[in-house]
Amino acid sequence: MKCLVIGSGGREHAVSKKLAASPLVEAVYCAPGNPGMKKDGIRLVDLAETDHEKLIGFAQTEGIAWTFVGPEVPLLNGIVDDFQAAGLAIFGPTKSAALIEGSKSFAKELMARQGIPTADSQTFTSFSEARTYIEAKGAPIVIKADGLAAGKGVVVAETLEDAVNAASEMLENDRFGASGQRIVVEEFLSGEEFSLLAFVRDTEVYPMVISQDHKRAYNEDKGPNTGGMGAYTPVPQIPQSVVDQAIEEVLKPAAQGMKELGRSFTGILYAGLIATTDGPKVIEFNARFGDPETQVVLPRLKSDLAEIIDRLLSDKPIELTWETEGCRLGVVVAAEGYPGTYQKGTLLPDFSSDTEVSVYYAGVEEESGDLVSSGGRIYLVEASGQTIEEAQEKIYSVLKVKNTDHTFYRTDIGSKSLMPK
Repeated sequence: MKCLVIGSGGREHAVSKKLAASPLVEAVYCAPGNPGMKKDGIRLVDLAETDHEKLIGFAQTEGIAWTFVGPEVPLLNGIVDDFQAAGLAIFGPTKSAALIEGSKSFAKELMARQGIPTADSQTFTSFSEARTYIEAKGAPIVIKADGLAAGKGVVVAETLEDAVNAASEMLENDRFGASGQRIVVEEFLSGEEFSLLAFVRDTEVYPMVISQDHKRAYNEDKGPNTGGMGAYTPVPQIPQSVVDQAIEEVLKPAAQGMKELGRSFTGILYAGLIATTDGPKVIEFNARFGDPETQVVLPRLKSDLAEIIDRLLSDKPIELTWETEGCRLGVVVAAEGYPGTYQKGTLLPDFSSDTEVSVYYAGVEEESGDLVSSGGRIYLVEASGQTIEEAQEKIYSVLKVKNTDHTFYRTDIGSKSLMPK
């Protein structure tokens, strides 16, 4: 088979690399991809992920067996609908099903309908009404832009002032444009967060192993929310009983509810969860693989990813086999200043001789044969180990001797799993 992956980040690099390892796959194309992917034999296609017409034309001309969609924006732009209308196989939710990520208020309505446990919340378009509600509830409290905001639309406000300012920035100052014209204000939940992803076809749910993402920019979960600064799997402090409960009370009812609403979901369903004293509750849903979770979860998948997707698209059952020993850990290296203003064009170190780690590229471009930074999150370094400490040692010992000027990374990824409970 020839496969096409749509997207350009570390998530798409990980998916493409896994597909390329399959004996069923002759070639993996990534549109637009990034030049770091070429190190793993992935073929780049110079087409924007928003150019549905040209992507369809490429898939037809090149004889692509099926296409995999990585990012949320093309999904919400209806790329799956357009490919299907052209008679092409594509893996991902339709535009109407992707709304589970595209609108937090819709997701809240779905959860209320299905009895899925989540934080109490209200949705607002009026700043004055939002402020009244926030002041009545008190802090800490969470303010969320309703639509897509590249992972930066959530403010966990520790004070009333911060909460009111966040609501004002979104509703009055257009901080996130149309995505912030409606906000969800919800209670702050205490507990351990984890990410539970699943392959979904209609009402069939095939869960993956859980992971834990690190959203805050700096060590000890300080600083602003980002698109993710690292991840690890497994998450030993989350009991399997909690994961099983989340599968039964969150993933399965969500898939069933989407079907009942005429928005049947096929693709990757991501539940961002928190293990509270009352059991697992949903923080958010995504309609695709998470980044950076994908870069640690997929390396643990022993089954053939290409075969899994092929069978899902052919209405055949699948079985998932995972690494049962050891762990996987990934650390994101980001541009200085991220998630705020940052410079581009930083020369990146060479990892070609570092056999103990894998590198997944995201915000990079090529200049005179070298890779330089072009985004906020530049690359992720991943390693396996029998223990978290072993994986940490592999990654941090490599990064320590590299030139990481004008970049930063957290030095505590995975350390939550080592804390006494």
